[in-house]
Formats: sequence, C-alpha cells, structure tokens
Amino acid sequence: MGDDETRHGTPRHDATPRDAARGDTTRRDYLAYGGATLAAGLLAGCSSASDGTAETTTSATSTDESEPTSSSTYEATLAPAGTLEFDAPPERVMVYNLLYADMAVAYGYGDAVNSLGFSTEVAGALDAFYARLDGVSFDASDLVQLNAGGGGLTVDEELFYELDSDLHLVDPALVVSFDGWSVADVEDIRDDVAPFFGNNYSRNNTQPPEPYRDAYEYYTLWEIAERVGTVFRADDRYVALESVRDDLLTRIEANLPPEDERPTVGSVLYMGETFYPATINTAGFANAHTRPMAAPDAFAGGDVSYDSAYDFETMLEIDPDVVLHRYGYSYYDVAAIREEIADHPVGGQLSAIRNDRFYAGGNPLQGPLMNLFQVEMTAKQLYPDTFGAWPGYDGGPYPEIPESERLFDRERVAAIVTGDGGV
Repeated sequence: MGDDETRHGTPRHDATPRDAARGDTTRRDYLAYGGATLAAGLLAGCSSASDGTAETTTSATSTDESEPTSSSTYEATLAPAGTLEFDAPPERVMVYNLLYADMAVAYGYGDAVNSLGFSTEVAGALDAFYARLDGVSFDASDLVQLNAGGGGLTVDEELFYELDSDLHLVDPALVVSFDGWSVADVEDIRDDVAPFFGNNYSRNNTQPPEPYRDAYEYYTLWEIAERVGTVFRADDRYVALESVRDDLLTRIEANLPPEDERPTVGSVLYMGETFYPATINTAGFANAHTRPMAAPDAFAGGDVSYDSAYDFETMLEIDPDVVLHRYGYSYYDVAAIREEIADHPVGGQLSAIRNDRFYAGGNPLQGPLMNLFQVEMTAKQLYPDTFGAWPGYDGGPYPEIPESERLFDRERVAAIVTGDGGV
C-alpha cells in the first residue's frame, strides 16, 4: 500500500490457472496486447503516445454504453508499462492500492476487482465516501489479500496465476520492489497471465527501482485516472468527473483567504508516542487534496523524508495550527489518538489539540471519487469561515453535510458513476 503502511474467482479453463496461462496463447480473446509493444514499454519507455496521452485506434466510438465489435481495438498508455491494446474492457482486474479500486468503481467496473494489497478492511475507506453517493458501492467481501503482511512487502507470485486476472492495475516497478521479486518475474507474469498497467511512484514523484527509471513518467492523480478511464472505455465518465473536480477547485481557489490568514498545517502519522511528518504542498498524487489549499506547511523548513520522526517536544517546537492525521478513514482511530495526545503533558500543549483542530485527514492513495470528498473535507478543516465548518469525523460514513454547505454536487457524481444520466 505504500511507504506509510510499511511502517506499521473460478478459473475458466479445465487446466489449472498456471497451466492455462502458460499454454493457451489465445485465452485472452478480449484483451489483445502486442508483446513487442509491451516489451518496449517496460524498459525503454512508452510506445505510440510518447507524451503519455492515451490514444484510441478504433473506428468505433468509445463510450460507456457501446460494446466494441470483435474487430475494434483501442489503446491506453501509462508509464512504465507502455501502450496496451484492448478489444474490450478487462473483466477481472488485480488491484494493489485503493486509488485503482476507486477508479474501477468510478468507471462502472468495481465488480471486476479481485484483490487488494492488504486486508480488505481497508476498503472501508471507500465505503465511508460511497455512503454519500446514492447507488454507488464496492463489495470487498470476496477480495483476495495480496500482501502477506509482516515487516516487509511480500506477495506470492503464485497468486497472480491463481487469480488469473485479465489486467493487473499495478505498477510493475512496485512489484519489483517486493521481497524476492525481479524484473524477470514481472515479465513472466506479464507474458503468461496478463499485462500491468499502473503507476505508483507518482505518489510523491520518488525514484522507482533502477530498471524502470528510464521508462518512468510522473503523472497527476487525474492524469492517471484519465488513462485508466480509457482502459475501461469510460472516457465520457472521466470527462464528466473531471468537470466536477475543476468546478470544485475553481470554487476553492477563488475563495482562499489572504495568505497571512491561512493556518500552518502539519500532516502526520502518530504511533508509539512518535509523529511521522509528511509534506503537504510537494508534487505527487498523495497531496492532491492538500496542495490546492495553498496553506503554509509547518514542516517545510525541515528535511522531511520517510525516515523523519518527531517526538512530542519537537512537535511542540513546530506547533502547527492544524494537524491532519493521514489515513483518517478506516486505518486509524483518530479520535482515540487525539485523546491520547491530549492526555500527554506535552501533547496537550499543542495548539491543534487546545483549539480542537487535530483532524482525521485524507488517504494519500486516493482515486478520483475519494479526491472529491477529501478536497471538500480539507477545505472545511483549514478554512471553516470560508467553506463552512467541518462537522468532525470519528468513524463510519463521511459526515453528512447540509446541501447548502456542500462544495460539490453528490447527485451529479452519483449519476455519472451509475450511468443514470450523469454523462
């Protein structure tokens, strides 16, 4: 699932999934991909669309409702995997991180997801937001947990064969970073089971493993969402959701208070009487909900890295006006954390605790639907006088916001996702 977390179906063939994958070269009659294109994309950069823009190469019109004919094909491009060619959306999709599960749901393919990286309980982060979108849901009950847990990132190669997915919405560079994996292993899965299509290191624009660096590109959250939308032939849905997002950001940016009236903000994880800081304005989709707020980062003056850790005294020296605890939905009981810090002789002196501005913050691994809610949430947490008071969150669904105080239209988003006249 990412840096923060490391701290703390039926086969369609008579043969086993492994035998079928290795022996049946025509098994994916609805997911056609050229080996030369993929191989070039893996280690030498994306082919066809050199600028990373997804292209369609079919004479049929690609819409959510249209069914491609057997002769129509279309392409989607995302580094480092390169350009993939499809003749229909994938029906079984491996997902590691929540952002890709959220994208699948947004484009009407939530039922295609067969796995998540860690415990499926983390899908509660999706449920919390979807509770406010009529008709939108995600059933995680039968999903396979990919990571074995423990101190490292361990995923059994055999799971790829057992799941027999049509597409891996996973960054191949991320898989190579797992314990015991090599580029050759990834290539075997790509050739024997299905290709990869994911980009993980755009989270904070950090370096991927060395074999993938020349082929890597960094994207915004919504650029990734656009390319995944092409995979699912949901370009219209993407455009409609992007319009909602653009309206939301325009509204926020037009009404931000003067710079000298904005609070200092610290993003943390708190565990074992230690605060693990992160920046809020740097590039990467991890900050897609905080960066638009243009608030001063309380930790900007320090050399914040993955290894950074602050004790209570250091936190009090910095003393952010507002503290956002990452993964505030389903991962951490922020209400209990807030109480623990308040009871600490030093923690209780923090301004964010004294002024009741220690909040359950957003999930850095956010897809487009999550992002809409998390942008609204962060705007209210940081600028309540401008965007309306944040009602607080102590578990369960995303808080109910009066319609007059909402920063985006839930009904419009739900209609887009369900296909009920939203596009």
